[in-house]
Amino acid sequence: MISNNTEGLTVSLSDIHSPADLRDLTIPELECIAEDLRETIIVTTSKTGGHLAPSLGVVELTLALHYVFNTPKDKLVWDVGHQTYAHKLLTGRQEQFQTLRQYKGLSGFPKFKESEYDAFQTGHSSTSISAALGMTAGKDLNEDKNKVVAIIGDGSMTAGMAFEALNQAGHLDKDLIVILNDNEMSISENVGAISSFLSRQLTSKTVRRLRKHISTRLKELHGVGDRFLNVLKKSEENIKSFFTPAMLFEAFKFYYIGPISGHELEDLIPTLENIRDNVDGPVLVHVITQKGKGYEPAEKNPGNYHGLGPFDIETGKPHSSSSGPISYTEVFGNTICKLAESNDKIVAISAAMPAGTGLTKFAEQFPERFFDVGIAEQHAVTFAAGLATEGIRPVVAIYSSFFQRALDQIIHDVCIPNLPVTLAIDRGGVVGDDGETHHGVFDISFLRFIPNITYMAPKDENELQHMLYTATSLAGASAIRYPRGAGEDVELDSEPIRIEIGKGELLRQGSDILLLPIGNRVYPAMRAAEGLEKLGINAAVINPRFIKPIDTDLICEWAAKTGRVVTVEDNVEHGGFGSLVLELLSSNKLFSVKTHLLGHPDNFIEHGPQKTLWKNSKIDSPAIISVAMELMKQ
Repeated sequence: MISNNTEGLTVSLSDIHSPADLRDLTIPELECIAEDLRETIIVTTSKTGGHLAPSLGVVELTLALHYVFNTPKDKLVWDVGHQTYAHKLLTGRQEQFQTLRQYKGLSGFPKFKESEYDAFQTGHSSTSISAALGMTAGKDLNEDKNKVVAIIGDGSMTAGMAFEALNQAGHLDKDLIVILNDNEMSISENVGAISSFLSRQLTSKTVRRLRKHISTRLKELHGVGDRFLNVLKKSEENIKSFFTPAMLFEAFKFYYIGPISGHELEDLIPTLENIRDNVDGPVLVHVITQKGKGYEPAEKNPGNYHGLGPFDIETGKPHSSSSGPISYTEVFGNTICKLAESNDKIVAISAAMPAGTGLTKFAEQFPERFFDVGIAEQHAVTFAAGLATEGIRPVVAIYSSFFQRALDQIIHDVCIPNLPVTLAIDRGGVVGDDGETHHGVFDISFLRFIPNITYMAPKDENELQHMLYTATSLAGASAIRYPRGAGEDVELDSEPIRIEIGKGELLRQGSDILLLPIGNRVYPAMRAAEGLEKLGINAAVINPRFIKPIDTDLICEWAAKTGRVVTVEDNVEHGGFGSLVLELLSSNKLFSVKTHLLGHPDNFIEHGPQKTLWKNSKIDSPAIISVAMELMKQ
């Protein structure tokens, strides 16, 4: 137990080089470190951007975990990883922290290669309990007695994977510790003196020993003892559930503790110590935190500070930037609202990202036709399929990276029955500072092989609105992929129009070479064609518009005319659009056509600015020019 000595409070974050340096500190000294952590996180993210509110909400919890548990031998598994900034600062990364989310700098998420304290790599939600249970089972096989702790937010508990893990953990009865970080207000009333007292006392060594002793003695009284034991257990459960929402987790055979305040170290530390030393089997500690704590703008509007760019600390407002083209996401949001006004069968579905996917306006305008299913992408797709069977036209808006989690549902529940569900695939391509777990560079490869799907990619924001109108009028499944960020600053047509299915667009005629870009690579290819013209090379450019069905006639005609084809995509090269074109040329016996495929290489892409990543993968205009010139020499 730590002391409450208030003398000599000279300790600061700069004195903490590893979690071991925390373990001789008093509570007031730890509170000083908490203040330093918050200041450092706020100052740094004001320059780099990042997930501010989640990390501010778990400062004391992070301190308590590293104080109580012998990390890195004891493992902390952070769900999603949005909340790990304090963890990074306490585990030897203070000097590099200013490079957070910068190119070649610290990742915004836990990474094996960064630190031995990052026990599991993450970026998507609801994985922590599964991973921690696997670690616990592995430690048992290795006869390793160190602890494993999973820290999961209440939002991540909406995913089925978390409950699958809870179910197995209860069945295996392993010594797994789960911290439920709850920053919702609906059950915060349970935090108080009584709840904190119960949590500390119910985990104490004396109480645990007494429970075990009584249970053993009663079991010796055959018949009567078992009945009396059941009465006692039900009485305890009723008392606990009166003060706490324990019943759900106890149904999974977890020993439930809480809720307790996640900002009171004098409650957190002894509770965690008691669990570490006295509790066997799976245990769940319910901790209430305030998202954005310590920074008033984030406390008032935590959703706005979940993930943000650089901002002014004094006002909390994002740094002003010159107004640019409207974003693809905003065009999508505006268009679906316009379409819904004239088609009352259109509904929108989000997986806990209504703002990020541009659906806030739709939710306000059509609340009865908007569904936020939580972090449950698999459910979102099958839920949409169910709606479609009743004549509804669901549009499921999810980031490309997160659609990966629902591949089976897309195949089995949407495409096999060919239901009219539209997948709005936001963030198709590299996304920037969130890095490898968030880049959407696989969806062309994993969707193009599925039968019964019409798959489109707009060259600009105007074409996006036409594609959305087209998709929502089809009789079967459809998907549209579009990138993160601003469009090409083109004028938007006043009304969306229907595009002929499977028909591409010849943007430029040419006799020497065919440039065949898809989606956001069309404009870079057009600029490359202009550059090639100055070098005496006459390049044709086709905007395919459709990945599936592809415009066979148009592409084969111009491939045969030029004899050379360069494909360009913001997707992995393997199995992507370029591979599709090779299949097309082969099936049409155009064996003499020389080809070069441009796409992302066969490795995971680091975080960094989109333009830098496009340049690195050689899918920007200069790279297209260079490859075209090489192909002309052959």
